[in-house]
Amino acid sequence: MSDLAKDVKFSLKVVINKQKTNVLFAEIGSDLADVLFSFLTLPLGKIVRILKKQYGDQAPVFGSITTLYDGLSNLETSNFCTEGGKQMLLNPISSFIDECRKLKADIGDNQPIKYFTCENKNCVHPTFGNWAMYYDTVLCRCGKQLKKEIPVTNVSNAVDGEVFTVKTTTFIISDDLQILPNVTASFRKIVSDLGLMDMDGTEMRNLTFGYNEIMDLLKHSLLSPTPLTNLVLKKQTKYELEPSFTQIGKIVTVNSVRNLKVIFQKSTNKFLFAEAEEDFVEFLFSFLVMSLGGVECLLGNNTSLKNIDNLYRSVAYPILTKYLRTNEKSRLSSPTIPYGYLSKNWIFSLIEEGAPQLFYHKNSSPNEEFLSTYSNNNVMCTFKSPKGQLNYMKGPRMYMVKDDLTVAPSCMTLYLSTLDEQKISYSDVDEMVLNIGSEECSSILKAALLSTSALSTGPNHLIKKQPK
Repeated sequence: MSDLAKDVKFSLKVVINKQKTNVLFAEIGSDLADVLFSFLTLPLGKIVRILKKQYGDQAPVFGSITTLYDGLSNLETSNFCTEGGKQMLLNPISSFIDECRKLKADIGDNQPIKYFTCENKNCVHPTFGNWAMYYDTVLCRCGKQLKKEIPVTNVSNAVDGEVFTVKTTTFIISDDLQILPNVTASFRKIVSDLGLMDMDGTEMRNLTFGYNEIMDLLKHSLLSPTPLTNLVLKKQTKYELEPSFTQIGKIVTVNSVRNLKVIFQKSTNKFLFAEAEEDFVEFLFSFLVMSLGGVECLLGNNTSLKNIDNLYRSVAYPILTKYLRTNEKSRLSSPTIPYGYLSKNWIFSLIEEGAPQLFYHKNSSPNEEFLSTYSNNNVMCTFKSPKGQLNYMKGPRMYMVKDDLTVAPSCMTLYLSTLDEQKISYSDVDEMVLNIGSEECSSILKAALLSTSALSTGPNHLIKKQPK
């Protein structure tokens, strides 16, 4: 993000309770409401990435998603079908790139999608069928790389600066990120939810948020049930883990059952690590390409992240309908996965976007090449994904998966060192094979958002059923 973009300012009015212990609600403009709704568009892997960029070594741990991302980053490229596939997982894009680039503060640092064609001037293959997206790592059929970047002339669909909300509207936001239009009915709902009898003694403050405060709000929304209070009053409340993370949600799959070999300590029934094939590892890495809104859609608006649940639920509030742009309301409620990201092992019910409808143009005077949505009787371009046609991961190959979803290539020395670190005798170790179906997949995903022991916390009912 440019230094200019980081200089943005948002004005808001915050109401604090009589005891000065909690933010009750705040009044915000449509520009800040747009930024808050953009939290739902962030892929989980992108969240880890921008938190690391913002906070460096002090970056907060985002459940098991951070360690899942770090494990992916540490894997050699030889574990992947293509180098581009690994890059797609490490830097997943949003389905809302064009919209988010219009935000007053695009915390996702969304960049325009890049398109590449063959660098070989003598290539005999038709230009319209010879394109790559995202990265210049794909090979042309002639053997050269699709490395020549061609610009796109876009037609903006902006409506006078509007992104998700109607520009003329102001909003009320609660401490736990419910967003409502700034009307009397919304005020009554907030007061009722808080159980307030009156507003005597409350304090109103006029505040200004910049880029850093927006990033802090994102951080607190993932870690605390009271993100506004944490930010404004400098508190450090955190989520408490739920006793159970089992949640079927809406996951739909044909081949949902996967075998997972679990290694545990016999004397305590403690989970130690798991051994998994590449298809299970690819399932875990698929978490990184899903947006927060996509996870909300899958888990039925019950993710354990209360603030994100409220933010997603706000989109569906009838009272908010006329204050949201119609098309964006639908897309926020039912998000998609960007084109080219789904693999053969994808099991979730989220669907992939269609291929870009772009046409190649070449003018001789002046000498220029570009892509456009305007056909001019040209043939529509065909795009290849950097990950290849089927999967991200090579196989067959075995991996060690720790409780926090750290993934590493399977080897005996790694197993032994793991046991040695925990001072566990090999004679006190046993194994069992779990059948991981749609319910277990859902519970692992849900646990990964909050817990640093997602693999045992998610399908823990299976592990606990086993005799010691």
